[in-house]
Amino acid sequence: MAQRDFYQVLGVPDTATTAEIKKSYRRLAKKYHPDANPNDTSASDRFKEISEAHATLSDTEKRKKYDQMRRLGAFEPRGAGRAAGQGGRGAGASPGGGPEGFEFGDLGGLGDIFSSIFGRGGRREEPAPQHLEAHVEIPFRVAMLGGKVPLTLPVTEACATCRGSGAAPGARVTTCEECKGRGTISFGQGGFAVNRPCPACRGKGTIPSERCPTCAGAGETRIERRVMIAVPPLTETGAKVRLRGQGQPGQAGAPAGDLIIVFTVEPDRFFQRDGLDLTCEVPVNLAQALLGTRLRVRTLDGKKIVLKVPPGTQPGRKFRIKGQGLERGGRRGDQIVAVKVELPERLTPEQLELARQLAESAGLKY
Repeated sequence: MAQRDFYQVLGVPDTATTAEIKKSYRRLAKKYHPDANPNDTSASDRFKEISEAHATLSDTEKRKKYDQMRRLGAFEPRGAGRAAGQGGRGAGASPGGGPEGFEFGDLGGLGDIFSSIFGRGGRREEPAPQHLEAHVEIPFRVAMLGGKVPLTLPVTEACATCRGSGAAPGARVTTCEECKGRGTISFGQGGFAVNRPCPACRGKGTIPSERCPTCAGAGETRIERRVMIAVPPLTETGAKVRLRGQGQPGQAGAPAGDLIIVFTVEPDRFFQRDGLDLTCEVPVNLAQALLGTRLRVRTLDGKKIVLKVPPGTQPGRKFRIKGQGLERGGRRGDQIVAVKVELPERLTPEQLELARQLAESAGLKY
């Protein structure tokens, strides 16, 4: 059984930059996210595969180790040998599990799959914490001022009926004959060995006489969990927040993983950010620009401030409202208001005549 190449999973070449990997991951994660594909187990499995590939290739150190194994052909074995759990090592594997007595570790799971590549031998790997990454869109106002946003996460947790064993209540549990209780089987090829979760016991090392009716023997169930995410002030798109222990619940004694939130700031229809300043544009008609007016301008915190527009205001003129921008380190920006003069599209003959008289009296050519 071959591990799919992570570069192929994300649809990028092995020369792809971190930004290209991230872009491809976001596109695929949105397409295969469980929320967008309810009751579609194949989409859920694809989403896990995409997340696993991204977690490895987006981390410089993990990617380096992955590329080392990839060059050795660890993910496209040709003619894998017998399973170690069936009484023999794979063809070509050394007594220690590989050349110079090392064996490649378990490549499955969503956690730190390269936490310790060398020196594992034939020992069963301890499960690593499984982190979750969620992309959250937040309103511009919340991003700039800070606040909280709700998030519903699909998570996998230990089945409440069998407590993660996969066995029905009262069922007899025996050691898996396929892997001899190790939970993994070893495939040897080309002088090294690769560990995989045992397909017979699903990596548990034991097999029940009757599977749990709730989880069908998987030992885990899928639920939705609602959490409130605190958004720091001045959050930008791409910013991350890590919530320790709020990710995937641990299995077989492993600690719970972390929840990594990646923010995307939604554009605002009125405000834009320029450093600590906020910019906006307000429309005025021809009479207001010529004769002057007073405008009520909205601020980011919801207040209304009266802005005096003097007579003869030109299109695009900017007014500064002190102290109504963003704050950082005791410094506060301003709100910059640009005037947009809107002209009437159609005029009556009488209005056109008045416009001509105005132009002539002001010495304007037309």
